[in-house]
Amino acid sequence: MKTNCYKKGEEIIQEGMFSDCAYIIDAGSVEVSKKRPNGEKQIIGVLKENDIFGEMGLIDGLPRSATVVALEDCTISIMTQEAFNSLAQHNPQALMPILKVLAKRLRSTLTLVEDMQDGKPSRGLEDRV
Repeated sequence: MKTNCYKKGEEIIQEGMFSDCAYIIDAGSVEVSKKRPNGEKQIIGVLKENDIFGEMGLIDGLPRSATVVALEDCTISIMTQEAFNSLAQHNPQALMPILKVLAKRLRSTLTLVEDMQDGKPSRGLEDRV
C-alpha cells in the first residue's frame, strides 16, 4: 500500500468525486462531512488512527458520499483496487475489518432512519460514525 501525508486543512476526498481506493489513517485525525441540500456543511464525524474511510468507493466505484479533510497533519495508507482484489484472492480474512466498518455504518444509518420515521430527535451522525 502507498502512504501519503496530508497537511492540516487539506482535503483528502471530495463528496461527489469518483475514486476506487480506501484510506487507512496511520496517524492524525480527519473530519467527515456532507453538504446539505441548502449548501451548508454537516459534520458527520471525526476519524482517528486505524480508522478507515472511502471503503464504499473501493467496493462499488460510485462517487464519494462525503468529503474528508485533515484536522491535523496526517499519515494515511491508501488501499487500491488492486491491493483489495489481491487480499480478496489470497487472504480474504484480512478484509474483515473493512466489512465490519461497513456493517457498523449501515447499522448506524438504519438506526438514524428508524429514529426519523418514529419522530425521535436525532443524536446526529457524528455519534454513529
